[in-house]
Amino acid sequence: MKPTSVPYPVKISFFVLIAVGFGLFHISALLADSGPADQAPGRMMAQQATKSGEPWITTDHTRHAALKKPFRSGPEVTKACLSCHTEAETQFHQTIHWTWKAHLNEKGDQMGKGWYSLNNFCISANKMADKGCLSCHPGWGQKVESTNCLVCHGQKPIKWDEAFEDLNAFLQNTNDAESKEMAAEIQAEIQAAVQQVARPKRQNCGSCHFYGGGGDGVKHGDLDTSLVKPNKALDVHMGADGQNFECVRCHTTIQHKISGRIYTAPAYTHRKSLIEDDLTSKITCESCHSATPHKAGSKANDHTDKVACQSCHIPEFARVNPTKMSWDWSKAGKTKDGKPYKTKDALGKEDYLSIKGQMKWVKNVKPEYFWFNGSIQSLTAKDAIDPSGTVALSHPMGDRNDKGARIFPFKLHRGVQPYDKIHKTLLAPMLSGPDGYWQTLDWQRALSKGSQALGLPYSGEFDFVNTTYVFPTTHMVAPKEYVVGCTECHVPAGSRLANLAGFYMPARDNAGIIDTFGWLLTIGSLVGVALHGLGRIVTNGNGKKKEL
Repeated sequence: MKPTSVPYPVKISFFVLIAVGFGLFHISALLADSGPADQAPGRMMAQQATKSGEPWITTDHTRHAALKKPFRSGPEVTKACLSCHTEAETQFHQTIHWTWKAHLNEKGDQMGKGWYSLNNFCISANKMADKGCLSCHPGWGQKVESTNCLVCHGQKPIKWDEAFEDLNAFLQNTNDAESKEMAAEIQAEIQAAVQQVARPKRQNCGSCHFYGGGGDGVKHGDLDTSLVKPNKALDVHMGADGQNFECVRCHTTIQHKISGRIYTAPAYTHRKSLIEDDLTSKITCESCHSATPHKAGSKANDHTDKVACQSCHIPEFARVNPTKMSWDWSKAGKTKDGKPYKTKDALGKEDYLSIKGQMKWVKNVKPEYFWFNGSIQSLTAKDAIDPSGTVALSHPMGDRNDKGARIFPFKLHRGVQPYDKIHKTLLAPMLSGPDGYWQTLDWQRALSKGSQALGLPYSGEFDFVNTTYVFPTTHMVAPKEYVVGCTECHVPAGSRLANLAGFYMPARDNAGIIDTFGWLLTIGSLVGVALHGLGRIVTNGNGKKKEL
């Protein structure tokens, strides 16, 4: 008996399903993350180096006689540290972490947060005259002569100013047994803290960098206390249940110079991998993952020459704690019943303070994207501005024709801050201290004192101007299942990259006659296939022989 033939439409459907299934399998294989055999050597090196989880230290500080003696002040602790680490303070005093001084700009003005650089948060440290800013300086208290080594290396939290103040107060009562006992307890606590030192941990770096701008998560958005002990869903590198990297795993150091600063100079000058140079500064993704980090043949590898890894792998920042997205100083100074006040938003964050003005906090923020070659152009208190529009206080350098530039994600903080109406320059008010705005709510006094500290003229006439300030987003790297999807960028409306112009992006942009020709070709092909199939069905039916 003759086998039953399969109707032609069924054949077409069957082969279409096979083709679609194979295509989906092929696409999923291409998009799959690299397996161990395909890992870049640098990535494997990093995993091997941290596999044991043992601390990288070669001495037991509890056994050093210099650290067992009693201490009456912070500088005495530093002196004990230097009895072994003889060159450490000299090295450290030459770094930007100590001087807050960066390079000279093209006009010869000194850059750096302790000098003429400005932001749109607390605006300026006024050449370190603003004592409120010195809480993050690694000296002892508000004095900057002697280095507090334990800011970066101490592993036992302690309030040093209070500890030494209380200790010396109790030691003055030499005839009081209770005072002697209290002094002994405080001294034991100080000695224990001095002896518990190691390479910097996340909590050391975070004691300043998580709280920049005056609070947890204020500045960066991708740096806050959620990174002290994150899971890998928050950051695949730092997650305690993942790689568990410390900050210094990427921010490598030579003579206390820590790699990674990019606000006034590039974080890197060459995009080198550890494969090319095992002494390269491990600050770019390419250092460990190479320039082709995905599985061979993956379309994602074709993006790495124009798109930074962070653009896909950090879909949102401030995913646990909110970050401050705007700060309006012009609203500051209001009082209730003659007294300063504050309010909180739905996230429990202070959104208005009389001493600071109006602020906006946001969680799960999508970055804004710019071309970026590793350098940021910043204004100083000496630079003239155009107050008729928004002033870009800092902005990424690079464009699509720059071979070193990539599309990079940023937090864009928007501010409203004072400027000199006559000199057309931004002003840096003194905020803390008896003459500071936080004490007086007097703009004229604060602006005058701030200008004096910087050695800059002030006309006495001020107003407020809109500003923007950028922060590169490079922490909080999400797991692969949460990366930015193709259609979040390659889409006609609502593309993440909608603000980037001057080049053609498939699906986002129209290409006029080329798109029209393409659609005509596609539709024509579909019509041709349909007519061909219909013709085969008709001719097959008419030519069928009757079975005996």
